[in-house]
Amino acid sequence: MLGASEITSLLKRHGLEARRSLGQNFVTDPNVVARIVEHAGVGPGDHVIEVGPGVGSLSTAILEAGATLTAIEKDPRMLPVLEEVLSGVPGATSEVVLGDALTLDWPEVIGSGSARLVANLPYNVAVPIILTVLEKAPNVNPLVVMVQREVAERLVASPGGRTIGVPTLKAAWYATAKIVMKVPPTVFIPQPRVESAVVRFDRHGKPASSPEQVFQMLERAYGQRRKMLRRSLSGLVSAQQFDRAGIDSASRPETLSLSDWVRLATAVR
Repeated sequence: MLGASEITSLLKRHGLEARRSLGQNFVTDPNVVARIVEHAGVGPGDHVIEVGPGVGSLSTAILEAGATLTAIEKDPRMLPVLEEVLSGVPGATSEVVLGDALTLDWPEVIGSGSARLVANLPYNVAVPIILTVLEKAPNVNPLVVMVQREVAERLVASPGGRTIGVPTLKAAWYATAKIVMKVPPTVFIPQPRVESAVVRFDRHGKPASSPEQVFQMLERAYGQRRKMLRRSLSGLVSAQQFDRAGIDSASRPETLSLSDWVRLATAVR
């Protein structure tokens, strides 16, 4: 596995440095990447998707666990580095796809079989990538991703606190999320100013309702989250529909769980 000196040498040899605009922070601690792979339950025969492999430190751990790897990298500068690093794992099977995870044809990349997502996601696009994979790649399960700690806490938040929001509830539509480890900034090159955390998403049976109506309500209500629901959802939900759903119209959005939103959407239909 790649440590700090190996990563520094790789970047210098290829004339590269991390780009903050792409959210590039490379993990330098082999123990951290090994634990991430362990939390993802990766083993021989698994197909693993990695978004943003960078210099390949996590990629190497995935391959050494016996999995087949499809790495999706947006930065073409990293392709020679990844070719060098991944070819150094004996007997490994890997493919690097140059592309943007937000616009990728996920069914084409993954195929018809199942896959796991294991990734150190760029901070600036972590949430959109997670939601895109949850929505567009139903055969990817679980998702085990490292993100900024503050983002992780929002993704696993419960109703009633300030951290719950639209991403929390959209993710909960598809999966159960939990933080499985926390990571200090000292294990990255360059070091970020914040802590990181690893979140595991396990898919569950989706609610019977259509997500479009529920997500429309979420966007409306959280766009005016200081207002009571009867004001923020005015014209969308009537007083009778609030009563039918058993939801107090004087509530604010952060007090409602996903099941409350589903009930409200069902009452409106």
